[in-house]
Amino acid sequence: MVPKHSYFLLFCIFLLLNHHCATATFNYADALEKSILFFEAQRSGQLPANQRVTWRGNSGLSDGSSNQVDLVGGYYDAGDNVKFGLPMAFTTTMLAWSVIEFGNMMSGQLDNARAAVRWGSDYLLKAATATPDSLYVQVADPNQDHKCWERPEDMDTPRNVYRVTTQNPGSDVAAETAAALAAASIVFKDSDSAYSAKLLQAATKVFDFADRYRGSYSDSLNSVVCPFYCSYSGYHDELLWGASWLHRASEDTSYMTYIQSNGHTLGAEDDDYSFSWDDKRVGTKVLLSKGFLQNRIDAFEVYKVHSDNYICSLVPGSNGFQSQYTPGGLLFKGSDSNLQYVTCTTFLLLTYAKYLTANGGSISCGSTTVSSKDLISLAKKQVDYILGQNPAGTSYMVGFGNRYPLHVHHRGSSLPALRDHPGRISCNDGFQYLYSGSPNPNLLVGAIVGGPDSGDGFSDDRNNYRQTEPATYINAPFVGALAFFAGNPNVRH
Repeated sequence: MVPKHSYFLLFCIFLLLNHHCATATFNYADALEKSILFFEAQRSGQLPANQRVTWRGNSGLSDGSSNQVDLVGGYYDAGDNVKFGLPMAFTTTMLAWSVIEFGNMMSGQLDNARAAVRWGSDYLLKAATATPDSLYVQVADPNQDHKCWERPEDMDTPRNVYRVTTQNPGSDVAAETAAALAAASIVFKDSDSAYSAKLLQAATKVFDFADRYRGSYSDSLNSVVCPFYCSYSGYHDELLWGASWLHRASEDTSYMTYIQSNGHTLGAEDDDYSFSWDDKRVGTKVLLSKGFLQNRIDAFEVYKVHSDNYICSLVPGSNGFQSQYTPGGLLFKGSDSNLQYVTCTTFLLLTYAKYLTANGGSISCGSTTVSSKDLISLAKKQVDYILGQNPAGTSYMVGFGNRYPLHVHHRGSSLPALRDHPGRISCNDGFQYLYSGSPNPNLLVGAIVGGPDSGDGFSDDRNNYRQTEPATYINAPFVGALAFFAGNPNVRH
């Protein structure tokens, strides 16, 4: 029989062999502030008077006008100037979930975190209510946008508008939008009840639209969303995810009934080992496990069981372990923007640990018992790796620590700011800055880049988008993780 916590001893031996098991001390509150600040650099639309990222200017002020609707605002997803609905909605959901679970640990950053949620939810509310039986899901053709290297303030590529309808459905993006609006409604329930009610009402309608007119937005919109943000996992995971958020946000028992009636066909009993903007299955299981742990809702026990299976897959030395870690101890899921999976996983570890701690639960991985403390220790290892405790000795958050990426794959950050170069920089003229060896002139503070490869290698090259491009959905779950450690700075791994 494997002794309790033996997995952690094995993991620490593994790390000691690689000289990285010493505990580092980081200013998590500073990292939290910077992780939220990044979202201000990603803003589209009319910037507010209290905008702190001052090298950015107004952009996309006529978005939606080609369809006589107002789609001004929202976020650019990463280093380009496209507003993609699926990752933007997931970003908003995860920012909201971060505030819901760990807002009480955000101290002076709570208002900034709420503002980040609202910048997303304001836009999604417009997209969901502008036209009956429609949801606007994208502004700009990425195929055209990617042919240019332009500041958002200069862009002159077509700002085409794309939507899903009853005839061309998009259950995946619609249900994720419903999840985002429902989660955001919880964030604002006490501070702005009228706004919260408006969000919840819109979430209800969008979810009904997603469920009633089923189909994948990848099939409806083809090359304008693929291969950029194809819904590779299909739409079943988003339907269950959306229903789960509406169940949590509302007192409407019909969502409990929906989950019980449809869970089996929508993936409740499937094990899945990745959580991202595309695949929501694991996130849904963790979210619903709270209902079993806290309220002993028997119908939700299956979600606790599969949440446990997911956790066991992450824990070195335990039965069920099937994850890959780099020699330096970083969870590794894929070569394209691996840190998106790390930040999402870290958030789930901490959230599940919170649910277990509050309700006296634990996890059995075969003969190994895993506690909430073990989950927190594993999460801290991932957070600390990102912040600089790694073989390269570099932080993968721009502007945090003494060493971090300087050649970030990001148009606005890599081109001269308007205040420094008021004249327009055209589509093709901008490429000289993409290929320049000079550091980005505008520091993209708080951005977490794609990160190192499976051997802990990292090339700080602006054209190496797999490793140096940031994204809102990398940062969003990390906001919650950093809030936890800002509130618990003395936790060791």
